[in-house]
Amino acid sequence: MAVTILGTLMALATPRFRTLVDRWQVRSTTEALVNSIYFARSEAIKRGGKIGIQKLPNVTGGCQLAGTNQEWGCGWIVFVDSDGNGKRKASEEILQTFDTSNKIDVIHQSGGPTISLDRNGKMDGLNAKGFVISPASTGISSPATRGICMAAGGRIRIIEDVPCSN
Repeated sequence: MAVTILGTLMALATPRFRTLVDRWQVRSTTEALVNSIYFARSEAIKRGGKIGIQKLPNVTGGCQLAGTNQEWGCGWIVFVDSDGNGKRKASEEILQTFDTSNKIDVIHQSGGPTISLDRNGKMDGLNAKGFVISPASTGISSPATRGICMAAGGRIRIIEDVPCSN
């Protein structure tokens, strides 16, 4: 009888536990990306620009969540973009690396594999940028999904209702 009760409780708790884990993983990834953006901004100001954030390629560490330029699900690096071309070369210094969980999708809504920061810490382009972070198993329909909305001037917001709007 105790086994039956325990089995029933486990069956009821498993979906809620999955939601809790999804929320934790999304929150952790969201905070890591925001922190990387702040770090890159401060490094750009300190170094006079030429700092980039670039997605890690597909199959990094066995990850399969970065097949397109928009998909940053394998993680990202912050690097010194010494030649200013927006793409890291082997000779350019990596300042920070973040590998995401293989269970989290990170979609760069503005579509590129890199973000460049100038000497004032401002991101390239005139338009706002955004990311959607969601559990890979359920996608953006998950209640755990969050968005990161970034204005070119520096304002960053974390939102529940994705995608970002101005």
